[in-house]
Amino acid sequence: MAIFKGSGVALVTPFKEDYDIDYEKLRELVDYHVEHKTDAIIVCGTSGESATMTVEEHLEAIAVVAEQANGRIPVIAGTGSNDTQTAIELSVEAEKCGVDGLLMVTPYYNKCTQGGLIKHYDMVSSQVETPIILYNVPSRTGLNILPATAVKMAKEIENVVAIKEASGNISQVAELASLADGCIDIYSGNDDQIVPLMSLGGIGVISVTANIIPDDTHDLCQKFFDGDIKGSTELQLKAIELCKALFCEVNPIPVKKATELLGLTNGVVRLPLTEMEEANVERLKTAMKNYGLEF
Repeated sequence: MAIFKGSGVALVTPFKEDYDIDYEKLRELVDYHVEHKTDAIIVCGTSGESATMTVEEHLEAIAVVAEQANGRIPVIAGTGSNDTQTAIELSVEAEKCGVDGLLMVTPYYNKCTQGGLIKHYDMVSSQVETPIILYNVPSRTGLNILPATAVKMAKEIENVVAIKEASGNISQVAELASLADGCIDIYSGNDDQIVPLMSLGGIGVISVTANIIPDDTHDLCQKFFDGDIKGSTELQLKAIELCKALFCEVNPIPVKKATELLGLTNGVVRLPLTEMEEANVERLKTAMKNYGLEF
């Protein structure tokens, strides 16, 4: 059974002006997404700026989101690391919070071979029972999970059940779906490719855009599942300009600014991320207005 189907939000982490995590605001964001049809919450992923969190902050954020969700919506915790032992420790502690899944990015910087990937995920899996979503994002990590490797892990590692595919390579996704023949759930990691990926058998998206258009991101997926491919495609195409604007600077700088414009957060990001350049702020505002968002 899938951890979730539809729109999972890659949740931003709200910070105070002094850069501490604003846990009260984090709880508000959980409620906001429950109310606006989001199908799952992913905490401490790339969009959540997990790379700048201490271990203590990381685990506290996961605990707060899981507690606030209180079973109303699935919670997936980002627990990946370039260090296998750290990934194990984060995963074990996140599991104690009662999360529904673990999103585990491939090791970055030091990277590894495909064989190393299998060993890495196998080691983590052996220490937890919670379902694991592989996270393939070569643009961030410099490492690509090849389709055959993903399928091998899904078949041989019991709790590897899904993959967030953010390679941007639809041909690779097609090969993965063909080799997998249903043995692994596939989520889009690119908001501009949700419909194409679902047409290949994907079951939803882990979405940056859902931070600011949660209802429509859910509806885009649901229409597809209901057989309204035309309606789903219309929502996909409507969002293209907005998707591009949300990635005109490195994620999550633009989406943090968008949440600020909508009054959801104060937009603070932690270094080395910086304030959005003014020209790009105007581009983002234009895309949001063209989409129909009011702020």
